[in-house]
Amino acid sequence: MASGFVLHLIRHLPTLGNKQRKYIGWTDEPILESTTWNWRLPETPKHVYSSDLRRAKQSAARFFPQASIETAASWRECNFGEFEGKTYTELEKDTDYRNWIDDPYAFAPRGGESLTDLEMRVVAAVKQLPNKAVVVTHGGPIRVVLTKFSPEEKGFWSWNIPHGTGYRLEWESDKAFEEGKLCTFISAVPITENETM
Repeated sequence: MASGFVLHLIRHLPTLGNKQRKYIGWTDEPILESTTWNWRLPETPKHVYSSDLRRAKQSAARFFPQASIETAASWRECNFGEFEGKTYTELEKDTDYRNWIDDPYAFAPRGGESLTDLEMRVVAAVKQLPNKAVVVTHGGPIRVVLTKFSPEEKGFWSWNIPHGTGYRLEWESDKAFEEGKLCTFISAVPITENETM
């Protein structure tokens, strides 16, 4: 598949808010320093793309210490507005929250962005990427890309993306990618924890 187009998307390492199961969108939390991991790709990238939020930048530096890192706000997590820093238990009786969970493309968190907004932002960023790009980002942007480009029809919330894992997407050609066609192959790429560090 020498003429194909490949994209790697990797979710950042966990933060305290993540461990507490809070909605952490644009809140700029650091990763938990006790987390040590090794990211394994067939080729080590010299250049990595990342969300401009601290947890993604720190994860990118941890995964790929020799690579240069290019950050952009377009790779940020969804802006959860008034739902930021809250848990499901705190929000479950909120009508606006229920509407957003049931139809996240039509509804947005109060003061935040809908998945339609997130999708527009992320798809525009994807279109700027070169072949074999590696992006360290958040669960929301990864789910957007998988939902939009997967040959298998799955809903946004159906994708399981634990912290420190990623996906490899392949298109048959640069042209197919540029035209926004569905990818031909998706595989989950786990990160392996390095217990000796």
